[in-house]
Amino acid sequence: MSTECNEAVNTMLLCCASCGIAEVDDVKLKECADCDLVKYCSDECQIEHKSQHEEACKKRAAELRDEILFKQPDSSHLGDCPICMMPLQLHLKKSAIMSCCSTTICNGCDYGTIRGEKASLDFPCPFCRKPTRIKHEDMMKQRMKRIEANDPVAMYQEGTFQLEDGNYERAFEHFIKAAKLGDMEAHFQLSIMYNNCHGVEKDKGKAIHHLEEATIGGHPTARYYLGIYEWNNDHIERAVKHWIIAATQGFDDSIKALMEAFKRGFIYKEVLADALRAHQTAVDATKSPQREAAEKYFRNRTSAE
Repeated sequence: MSTECNEAVNTMLLCCASCGIAEVDDVKLKECADCDLVKYCSDECQIEHKSQHEEACKKRAAELRDEILFKQPDSSHLGDCPICMMPLQLHLKKSAIMSCCSTTICNGCDYGTIRGEKASLDFPCPFCRKPTRIKHEDMMKQRMKRIEANDPVAMYQEGTFQLEDGNYERAFEHFIKAAKLGDMEAHFQLSIMYNNCHGVEKDKGKAIHHLEEATIGGHPTARYYLGIYEWNNDHIERAVKHWIIAATQGFDDSIKALMEAFKRGFIYKEVLADALRAHQTAVDATKSPQREAAEKYFRNRTSAE
């Protein structure tokens, strides 16, 4: 942005964009809710100025949205295991959600508790230390208690159970509540429901909105699918950006997508190589001897059952 443009924008932010009154003494200006270009002294002035500002507002709002959308997240939406403080693995089956406190821990720490508490009849939750060997009915009661306390993780869990039973409307209700409280898995599920007409009418706009919200929250699967959406709409550069970010979070399918983009000549070999290195770094950060032992233990237990 040129010096002249900067000066013009600064002037507009110091004065009402409609009537020109300055922000002095008792006059307080309110910034446009959608962009950072102008301010107004009243709702009346904002309405009066709408036709003049609408086009620039939409353009700037889209730019601001993209800044958030393509920002490299510090971690995935799952974060770190609160016990070992290592990044949680992206595969949901490699971690466990405790129904007693809605805390997600890695299978390595879950396995460590089982191994350390063999003499006990009850394996306590590694986080809150409540017994985990309880009846299914008691687990449901614990989850309902967490839902009443506005716990988004418990709401999301209940939504998935309702979804599995085919109760789409009930699932949707729980996902909506969980999403409003910031649960990224709920946003992702809502995007699928809006796309597949599960319990709601098909709504492409809402499906993309929830996919973007999950992406902004660090959900690599959502980002991968958002990349596919952009790719199918011939927005190749945007698709590649999404896949590179998802790859740096350790998401395998994004590497496959980037390889396809490379084969078609849309990205350079160096870009793919950088993405591969970043992907491997992210995957290695989630590995530990205890997690490997846990994977072997739970695999053998499943085979025995």
